Amino acid sequence: MKKFLAALSACLLSLASLFAQPQTHVSWKTGVEPLGDGLFEITATAKMDAGWHIYDLGPYEFGPNPTAFSFTLPEGASLEGEMSTSKQAHKYYDDIFEINIGYFEGEVTFSQKVRGSGQVEMTVEWMACDENNCTPLFDESFTLQLGEALAQDNRAAGAASGSLWSMILAAILWGFAALLTPCVFPIIPMTVSFFMKGDYKPAQNRFRALMYGVFIILLYTVPIAVLILVTRLIGGDAVTADIFNWLATHWLPNIIFFLVFMVFAASFFGAFEIVLPSKLSNSSDAQVDKRKGLGGVFFLALTLVLVSFSCTGPIVGTVLINATQGEFWAPIVTMLAFSLAFALPFVLFAMFPGLLKNLPKSGGWLNTVKVVLGFIEIALGFKFLSTADQVYHWGLLNREVYLAIWIVVFTLLGFYLLGKLKFKFDSDVKYISTGRLALAIIDFAFVVWMIPGMFGAPLKALSGYLPPMETQEFVLGRQGAGATAPAPVPSVDAQGVVLPGTGKYSDFLELPLGLQGFFDLDEAKAYSAAVGKPVFLDFTGHGCVNCREMESRVWSDPQVLGMLANDFVLCALYCDDKIKVDQKDWVVTDSGKTLKTLGKINSHYAMTEYGVAAQPFYVLISPSGEVLSTRSYDLDVEAFKTWLSSVK
Repeated sequence: MKKFLAALSACLLSLASLFAQPQTHVSWKTGVEPLGDGLFEITATAKMDAGWHIYDLGPYEFGPNPTAFSFTLPEGASLEGEMSTSKQAHKYYDDIFEINIGYFEGEVTFSQKVRGSGQVEMTVEWMACDENNCTPLFDESFTLQLGEALAQDNRAAGAASGSLWSMILAAILWGFAALLTPCVFPIIPMTVSFFMKGDYKPAQNRFRALMYGVFIILLYTVPIAVLILVTRLIGGDAVTADIFNWLATHWLPNIIFFLVFMVFAASFFGAFEIVLPSKLSNSSDAQVDKRKGLGGVFFLALTLVLVSFSCTGPIVGTVLINATQGEFWAPIVTMLAFSLAFALPFVLFAMFPGLLKNLPKSGGWLNTVKVVLGFIEIALGFKFLSTADQVYHWGLLNREVYLAIWIVVFTLLGFYLLGKLKFKFDSDVKYISTGRLALAIIDFAFVVWMIPGMFGAPLKALSGYLPPMETQEFVLGRQGAGATAPAPVPSVDAQGVVLPGTGKYSDFLELPLGLQGFFDLDEAKAYSAAVGKPVFLDFTGHGCVNCREMESRVWSDPQVLGMLANDFVLCALYCDDKIKVDQKDWVVTDSGKTLKTLGKINSHYAMTEYGVAAQPFYVLISPSGEVLSTRSYDLDVEAFKTWLSSVK
């Protein structure tokens, strides 16, 4: 009878609190993390208001309502083990219910392992209490995705990194740079005159000017977005990933991009002029005069995009190609940033024509800007040739050759800025302005800074763009060819386990910073089990800018390097290598496609096992084969140390 009255009083207390305190006092955040072998961990984190608590999982026959979870699983999926919590519940003996009760304060995470793939429906029920009141029983449902959709979440999280922001910033700077080219800058006054015609009220003209900018942005961004959307609708993430991977790593597009950049650079230097067919631009221009209202504004924007192509083409190409080495939607975001920066001045001058008085007059300085961009295009163009060279192991463009080209290019740029080098359309330079002198000083300082790289200096700021240090033939202080050769290293131990640096693909692949490891996961796992050290799995790529930055800026830290060398078994899986593997190692996908190259096999494994398509992606695996933790691109050295130390 006593327990019945206690339970009744608790119900009445909860009913009263429904009218007095309708807030839940608890907010929930969910997540899904892949653990490998089709296993996922679903997490639900409860954050409670100060002074409030929720009860543990119970169960209680007579007592308060415990926190409870229910799952609706897709066909073939199953729960693995019991639900766990991130911390121990506070325990106390309740005199009313005469039982021990557990509760959580502040923040707590509930975790449940699930095996399978597809959509999971999770419902959580809870009651929150403080010293005086309890809420009624609340519930909230969540839809979670395992497998394919998880890949989207991982990519979205990775895209929020500094890598994407650096691409956005670069795109904005390129957008403003495009405005200063001879194809674009003189068009600004012509554009403003269009909005000063007609009987439009000032408010109407401002609206038309705003829509002009919107149309420019759409003309640059929508085609890219449509391409990505169509590929994803046709074949999902895998097709889009394959297209971007092909663009970023295959020799054909990289050689084409290299040649295009060289051709545009020659055009910038005045060798010839690249223009679209006059019929195309003239027809667009004719529509501007014919159409009124927003139709005319749209065709004015289209005319600007077409007419300025000879100057903006290589700039747009630079933005897009760099973006294809990032996440799926990085090209959309970066092109949006570029077009926004490009359109903004047109909109402002159209809205406020008086600002035109502050613009410098067109002149020889515009050609100077064009020539400077030409030198930059040459430097950037060699990145594509370098990527193809590394992926296919041609051995044409090692680190010294690449650096020598950059040193020469930027030295010539410095002489040009000083007026010692002239091109076809350059005006006579009687004296050097302060601005040109400042730019020349910066340029030559950059050249001097690069020179030690010819002798093995790391040049961390350029690590993402230079070929790996392993391609450098001469490094000051490193053992030379005339020294005594080291003793041969055995390939297997006494138990027949393959040793680091002697396994598959080690004849043409190397780990950075002199580290030794594996390029085949099975070999790495076998060695890990033999020595009792966890595997540090590195999904990387020859053309991966972020990978080189991580290695140069994070891995090179003495403590990080020491932990990688001594505490882990390293395994690098290159996701863009074009070497054809032995037939016994071929992989047949669920769709029936046979993967024959090392890069495609590794990329497929990364996508299916961990839901990731971008590199770098790091996985720590225990000697028993259990996935311990994962990590993506992050240049925080201390955080990386903490991550490694957590599993030592």
